[in-house]
Amino acid sequence: MNDSPWATEPVPAGPAYDALVGPHTRPMPIVPDAAGRAFDDREARDRGAAFAGAPPLRAETPLQEPMPSPPPPPSQAPQDASPPPQKKRAGRDLRAAIGVGVGLGAVIFASLFIVKAVFVGVVVVAVVVGLWELTSRLQEKKGIKAPLVPLAVGGAAMVIAGYVRGAEGAWVAMALTALAVLVWRMTEPPEDYLKDVTAGVFAAFYVPFLATFVTMLLTADDGPQRVVTFLVLTVVSDTGAYAVGWRFGKTKLAPRISPGKTREGLFGAVAFAMAAGALCMEFLIEEGSWWQGLILGLAVAVSATLGDLGESMIKRDLGIKDMGTLLPGHGGIMDRLDSLLPTAPVVWLLLAAFVGTG
Repeated sequence: MNDSPWATEPVPAGPAYDALVGPHTRPMPIVPDAAGRAFDDREARDRGAAFAGAPPLRAETPLQEPMPSPPPPPSQAPQDASPPPQKKRAGRDLRAAIGVGVGLGAVIFASLFIVKAVFVGVVVVAVVVGLWELTSRLQEKKGIKAPLVPLAVGGAAMVIAGYVRGAEGAWVAMALTALAVLVWRMTEPPEDYLKDVTAGVFAAFYVPFLATFVTMLLTADDGPQRVVTFLVLTVVSDTGAYAVGWRFGKTKLAPRISPGKTREGLFGAVAFAMAAGALCMEFLIEEGSWWQGLILGLAVAVSATLGDLGESMIKRDLGIKDMGTLLPGHGGIMDRLDSLLPTAPVVWLLLAAFVGTG
């Protein structure tokens, strides 16, 4: 007899038990559970029935099918899944840009065909504001103090002299403005004198002197039509470059200077400007011819593109996107004059060669 307190009943033994279940199937003693309790009667019966070869009284727990694994988080998504293509978007607010452009165009055309002197005043205001933007950015970003007062006064005088006295008056006003910049800067300490006056002379040539060719276009008998031709060709060139480059542009034109410009856009500028030039020379300019308009349009597309790249070069050196914020959707005045300023002398020279300056 087993006297262990953990046993619930004695284990049978003897020849009769061996004959019943076999000599090698003697059950092991029942082990209590972890709480120290013996198996209950039902568990004992199940264990004994299993030893005797009978099916157990308790049903087996059915095996559960494995749960499907959750999908991976977005960060673990397959790397080969390419993102959907994004639609090209314009870099500026087109509504504001169009609104401002229409407003400026209305002011310019009204002043051209009502009183020529009013248009000269519009050019003077644009020149003075452009000089303020340029000198302000130079001082903010590079510490260059180009004197604004002699530049503004000399710039206004340059524009008026070009209208009244022609090219000779413009050159005299340019020389006097440069001299005024040199003298004005002498009132301050000599440190950075050369840098400041060099920037001042550059600003005087870049903004007001090039702008004098616009007022010089106005002095001809068909002066308003010449100015309209100049403005239309420049705007059409910029529009063609933008439209074609935005839709078809792939090959960069000058990625280190202006990453947004493409060769396809340049071809668009040339095509649009040549078509507009042929129309303008045929119907706006007295004694003009369509083939002269093709040459004029080509020259305008090249000069406008170079002017835009030159302005981009200055802004990239200064580390800025726009010269100012005066014109919503456009930036500053200088951001609109960038292609107009170098184009003005080109148009004046070609029109003088084709049909004269009268």
